Amino acid sequence: MKLKSGTIAAIAGLLAVLESQAFAQALPPSTGSGSTSATGWVAGGQLGYNWQRDSFVFGLEGDVSLMHLKSGMTTTLLNPIPLPFPPAMGMTNANMDWYGTFRGRLGWAAGPVLFYGTGGVAYGNVELNSNVTSGPGSLAAQAWSARAGWVAGGGIEFKVRPDVIFSIGYQYVDFGHVSLASSATVFGPTPFTLNATTHAQFQVATAGVSWLFPPGDKGPHGAWEGLYGGGHAGGAWGERTSASYSAPAVIFFSDARLKRDITLVGRRDDGLGLYLYRYLWSDTLYVGVMAQEVALIHPDAVVRGALDDYLRVDYSRLGLTLMTLPQWAARSGGERL
Repeated sequence: MKLKSGTIAAIAGLLAVLESQAFAQALPPSTGSGSTSATGWVAGGQLGYNWQRDSFVFGLEGDVSLMHLKSGMTTTLLNPIPLPFPPAMGMTNANMDWYGTFRGRLGWAAGPVLFYGTGGVAYGNVELNSNVTSGPGSLAAQAWSARAGWVAGGGIEFKVRPDVIFSIGYQYVDFGHVSLASSATVFGPTPFTLNATTHAQFQVATAGVSWLFPPGDKGPHGAWEGLYGGGHAGGAWGERTSASYSAPAVIFFSDARLKRDITLVGRRDDGLGLYLYRYLWSDTLYVGVMAQEVALIHPDAVVRGALDDYLRVDYSRLGLTLMTLPQWAARSGGERL
């Protein structure tokens, strides 16, 4: 790659300026937040027993259901200073794949129709995952929780035969909140942070069928009395999930493995080279140093990433700052590229 003579003169003129000043490489962190909810399906089975006194029907019922209720979102983090690097991203999802209930029921029968209300305890599991990524650095956290909560609802049942019951039901289930928070310094002075919460609350509407087995003992029994069991299927909605993220916008990526089109443009008095290059993920031209070379001359200015093994340079320890080529030219009054 060839450089214009005016560009090289501008770079040479700026070397003396940069060597006499210290520029901290600390940009504001990228931040972002978001929220979402989910819809999905549910299918399972129920087993219960009814007693009947005149038109009043009361009993106990348990059910277990598989479900697919997953809320997920991807958030682009914003930075007060626009950068030519890929934006930091945050991702969060919450998932519930099964739940069960054990409830009491109280209803009123009008011939072949039963109107009922129900309430009791619910149990299940909730999974929450979140991560934030900026360049090669990232932070991830996960929470899995077995939960117990409460359930309330109601429905209508129709006896289409003495031993066959069609039903339409509704349940409101609440397992409370599941949260996670994590923070880690991966590179530079600014840490990654993430906070995520899901309200493990959802609503379910189902249609089902059950088979009724009347009591075997002698004596008068109501038409709804006895053991019953069957299956149901329907839809679920809810699971409100929110998250907030923060990722460093400190540009310490000086590892030669993350750069391309590298051209030496000058050397300082201490032998440290200044290079023109592009990052692998950007077409913008930068002027800066190579971390591998800095490690030999100024090892105290180099930081190795704990998670990705890439080298970062603290430019403030060198009396330099990373700049784009037009910024270099503008500082020296050179031609604007």
